[in-house]
Amino acid sequence: MKVALYYPWLYLRSGGERTISELIARSRHDWTLITNRFEPESTFPSLSQAKVIELPRVSVQRSFSHVARAAWRIGRQKLPLQGQQALVVFCEGLGDFVTFRNSHLPVICLCLTPLRASFDPHYQEVYLKMKGAGLLRRLLLNAFGAAFRVADRIAWRKYTKVFAISGEVRNRIVAGKLRAPKEIDVIYPGVDPAAHQPTGTYLPEFLIPGRIMWTKNLELGIDAFMNLMQRRPDLSRFRLIIAGFVDVKSRPYLAALRERASSCPQVEFIEAPSDEELFALYGRVSAIVYPPFNEDWGLVPIEAMMFGKPVVAVNRGGPTETIVNGRNGFLTEPDPQAFSVAMERFADDPELVREMGKHGREHVNRFDWRFFVEAMDNCIDRAVEGVSERSADEPKSADSGFAY
Repeated sequence: MKVALYYPWLYLRSGGERTISELIARSRHDWTLITNRFEPESTFPSLSQAKVIELPRVSVQRSFSHVARAAWRIGRQKLPLQGQQALVVFCEGLGDFVTFRNSHLPVICLCLTPLRASFDPHYQEVYLKMKGAGLLRRLLLNAFGAAFRVADRIAWRKYTKVFAISGEVRNRIVAGKLRAPKEIDVIYPGVDPAAHQPTGTYLPEFLIPGRIMWTKNLELGIDAFMNLMQRRPDLSRFRLIIAGFVDVKSRPYLAALRERASSCPQVEFIEAPSDEELFALYGRVSAIVYPPFNEDWGLVPIEAMMFGKPVVAVNRGGPTETIVNGRNGFLTEPDPQAFSVAMERFADDPELVREMGKHGREHVNRFDWRFFVEAMDNCIDRAVEGVSERSADEPKSADSGFAY
């Protein structure tokens, strides 16, 4: 079956691109990727081998004006869907608007998150704190959010089926009055547990993997580690490694992080590691630190479990659906002291690290990519079959057989 997949931008090594890469590689369907921004040199190499159609580009900047212009372009464009039998939209906000002119096929939504500036109060709180919570900015955010929600609710009516990647994302959808709970199924993006085995290596290192951007709240991990070094100089052999992709708009954030950690030589930054390099880091460290303030889902905790490594994460959002507190990691408040204490427990108790890692490895099997891909494939089959059955039941017009 020929299926088109629309995602506004394919230019990063993030969870969205990872999920697309795994889906098209494992699916039984024939996929064509359609995007408004394709940068093969900076995303996963496997996507370079896919069938990709790039439409006129939209900006990846997140200012009010850039987002509004991108939404306008996406909402007005007709996708090249000739020969396709279904359309899958990977939604993290703006992608929904493509349904306005492209809903003649079954349209399936895989929601990574509704636009967080409009639907996630934790995001809004941190954004205003970071930018300065002046009256004008608050008014702009409120006005933009209200207008966007109205338009987005109209776009969501055109979806044939909706999947959310986590219970957290489903809650945002429901709270935003986009769809009713009974209309949303949760399917978890995952890992391939058979591809990697625990190494049994636990060096005195903590790892923060993933994209380096402000929503990942990396300053929490840095502050917690520096707190640990100050309280426990006997643990100075430990290091904190921050490894991930940095796009252009996040360069100032990275520079600020480097400055923040400048007094602590044990903090190391690794930019744009390959999959092999990143997985090698997973395999050698003692534990993973995951500080995003309200993550949509988070592949990092289950990647850590795949390698038999425990995780300390914020007790909010997607990690609460993968981490069993006290069994395969710790869920704590987003506070440097709380994170520092959890990291200290890992540093002081290698047996605890191994035991939690063992439980994590057992737990991760429920997040196999096979389950995710099978759910998507089956949904596409049902949606297309439903259209075919409705077409067959429609009465033929009186002149349907007339030849011109």
